[in-house]
Amino acid sequence: MTPRDDILEADASNEAHPAEPRAAMSLPQVYLRAVLLLAQERGLAIALAAANAAIGLVQLAEPILFGAIVDALSKGGSPWGAIGLWALIGFLGILGSVVVAVSADRLAHRQRLGAMSSAFERAITLPISYHAERGTGSVIRTIVEGTSALFATWLSFLREQCTAVIAIGFMIPVAFWMEWRLAALLLVLACIYCAFNMMVIAKTSGGQSEVEQFHMAVSGRVGDTLTNVPIVQSYSRLQAEARDLKGLMENLLRAQYPVLTWWGILTVLTRAASTITMVAVFAVGTYLISVDEITVGEIVSFVGFAGLLIAKLDVLSGFITRVFMQAPTMRSFFELVDASSPIVDAPGAKPIRITEGAVHYDNVSFRYGAGTDGVFDLSFTVPAGTTTALVGPTGSGKTTTLALLQRLREPDAGTITIDGQPIRDVTLASLRQSLAVVFQDAGLFNRSIAENLRIGSPQATDEELRDAAARAQALNFIEAKPGGLSFIAGERGGALSGGERQRIAIARAVLKDAPILVLDEATSALDTGTEAAIKRGLDDLRRDRTTIIIAHRLSTVANADQILVFDDGRIVERGTFDSLVAENGLFAGLVAEGQLTAPEDDEHTQT
Repeated sequence: MTPRDDILEADASNEAHPAEPRAAMSLPQVYLRAVLLLAQERGLAIALAAANAAIGLVQLAEPILFGAIVDALSKGGSPWGAIGLWALIGFLGILGSVVVAVSADRLAHRQRLGAMSSAFERAITLPISYHAERGTGSVIRTIVEGTSALFATWLSFLREQCTAVIAIGFMIPVAFWMEWRLAALLLVLACIYCAFNMMVIAKTSGGQSEVEQFHMAVSGRVGDTLTNVPIVQSYSRLQAEARDLKGLMENLLRAQYPVLTWWGILTVLTRAASTITMVAVFAVGTYLISVDEITVGEIVSFVGFAGLLIAKLDVLSGFITRVFMQAPTMRSFFELVDASSPIVDAPGAKPIRITEGAVHYDNVSFRYGAGTDGVFDLSFTVPAGTTTALVGPTGSGKTTTLALLQRLREPDAGTITIDGQPIRDVTLASLRQSLAVVFQDAGLFNRSIAENLRIGSPQATDEELRDAAARAQALNFIEAKPGGLSFIAGERGGALSGGERQRIAIARAVLKDAPILVLDEATSALDTGTEAAIKRGLDDLRRDRTTIIIAHRLSTVANADQILVFDDGRIVERGTFDSLVAENGLFAGLVAEGQLTAPEDDEHTQT
């Protein structure tokens, strides 16, 4: 089992006391939370909302002024006063709309980038089990699509919704003041819009959530396939993976079509209601004119009201449609932001103080959920400046033991201390800064070699990078690459060989210069000749440092000050190489069976 596999298995079961599942947020809750995020710039957001309200009132004044101009013309009066006022109000409305549109757009863009940054920072703090369960593609979709949905919601709120709500809110009372019978028709139209929207939401709420799940499945499959392209190609999985993805997309469409059909029906129903209402306004208005109870100008104003109401109801209906469609995406985004790591700094945690680097495990146990796997009753000391090797069969608990030291998971019982300080009581950042770790999987970024090395020491100079690379036997191949230190390593180091990746990981640990060194199969990807050269560098690196090693090679453990032999999560033997061989126990058996291999027996790997 590789370190990554071991951590995945452990993290997946590490929540011994999982939090109670939260009820899914309703549509109004999702919308309210999205809008409340604008509180970070509440002054500007409130100003824009107020400006939108003013624009709504300006739009409401236009039908009234139009009606006044018609009445003035029909009665032989002067319309110029109303025309001048309309021109002034119209100009101010246009100017205000431009200012609001630009300011709202800038605000929404700032907020989107801020939300994306917050979600990214949260995602990289979450345990591996979170990412393993959802998949890299799904997490990326949650961040990108979630912030895009928030952006659209904010922009609609700041540009359109306030204007529409204010215009409708004032239009109905003014209409009733002018002529209650025509106003009643407008009110009925508004009620019909609301009823139709609520009906369609009720019909499609479950379906839209299912659609989002299929979207996540498609994104997850794409991410999973792209991160395993070598496997896809070497096993001739090209057509199979494409076929499987098409199958997921077909499932997505089958779930999406009914939802789209209902929202299409809503458009037809609301458009029919609008047409009927407009005809009814003309019909009733014509009758009222015939009995001399209303003027032509007032009819014109009501027609304008009807057109404005229909336009604003269409805006709100379209907004409700978008929010409904995007609610599952925003809900997933908020769940990501709200997710918490089970391992956090304790209240009052202080930075660790390393004086010597002595590590001590005191009756430490960790169990995978309700199963029987884990590590149990671990008690041992790694004296400062010495080397301890952990050996044992695959899955015996070696990597779990080191993960507990790094607080990638918490022990169920017992205490781990460094220089007498319980690691649970110190800050995670300072603890991990005191450890230099080299895993079997080098873990390189798709960045330059220099950037990968500077992860160990961000302020390191190029000369310091070269010195660290030389100590890890990496300088020669780095300088032979196009661009040298600026050469791009590729995703997960794919542009480098296995041995090259591992030597860069070792050089990165050299640069970190931490007092405690952890080597988990650090030389497994190297041929014997390179390993011998690197071993000299590691011996130099280990000098005056506390070192814990997991290894399957005799050359790596032979000179260890202490060897701990693991089996079924327990330490079953301990001692030096010679004493353990003499005991003729499990360790001696591993040596005899070849599970601890001599360097000369190892096959050469690509370098």
